[in-house]
Amino acid sequence: MKKIGFIGLGIMGHPMAKNLLKKGYPLIVFDLSGEAVSDVVSNGAEAAASVSEVVQAADTLITMLPNSPQVEDVALGSGGIADHAKPGTLLIDMSSIAPLAAQKIAAKLKEKGIRMMDAPVSGGEPKAIDGTLSIMCGGTAEDFAEAKPILDCLGASAVLVGGIGAGNITKLANQIIVAVNIAAVSEAFTLATKAGVDPQLVFEAIKGGLAGSTVMNAKVPMMLSGNAKPGFKVDLHIKDLTNAMDTAEAIDAPSILTQEALKMLQHLHDNGEGQSDHSAIAHFYEKLAGIEIRSKG
Repeated sequence: MKKIGFIGLGIMGHPMAKNLLKKGYPLIVFDLSGEAVSDVVSNGAEAAASVSEVVQAADTLITMLPNSPQVEDVALGSGGIADHAKPGTLLIDMSSIAPLAAQKIAAKLKEKGIRMMDAPVSGGEPKAIDGTLSIMCGGTAEDFAEAKPILDCLGASAVLVGGIGAGNITKLANQIIVAVNIAAVSEAFTLATKAGVDPQLVFEAIKGGLAGSTVMNAKVPMMLSGNAKPGFKVDLHIKDLTNAMDTAEAIDAPSILTQEALKMLQHLHDNGEGQSDHSAIAHFYEKLAGIEIRSKG
């Protein structure tokens, strides 16, 4: 098996790296968090002291980083991938970044003979842990075919949607749908609670119908229990919707609902909930309505 270099062991990267180890892939890892590195090493990975050490030791690279600047720094900065990767190395960037940034980074790496795919994911921490992420890929068919066995260790589906950058366009579409869905669920369950109907019973009544969704099934139980432990943080969703807004503006696409969802998330950030789960959009509605969405049972 090819040796994989994994850079970025945050909420998502940490369980993803462990899933690769479970499937038998040799792994060398780097992260600024020594605790995260130690845990993955205890599961069989090799620790690296720097990005350059990872790059020099690996056949294939995976990055799972917060945003475009961090990916650009690791890929193109001093001591990064462009400086140290062997020609022919494949970088699978699984971060959620701006599509234009992915295209820029890929073009620069190509000058050094380094291949790149953008392959952002959806599913949050629970699906990262159980290896059932949805993976949206941009790149060549040849690179996708090479990466597919690795991606299959991390997700329930991996789909090539187009050339480089298309993966992140697809992720932005995904994030718009998720944010607006959470907002709609929050608004609906606020209405039910304010009207005196038990929101738990509303959930049971509608989850199997047309209104039912993966978002509803995942987030309503959190709202009902007051649990805002992050599977996907408000601040990360702000980043994604900001990238969506920037992309929409660049191509003159309407973004009415995205704007409204972003305002709600920004309000949460401004009121100290940037590290809460994005289901905390319910808190925005609860505050306006003067109620809490809780089961009466």
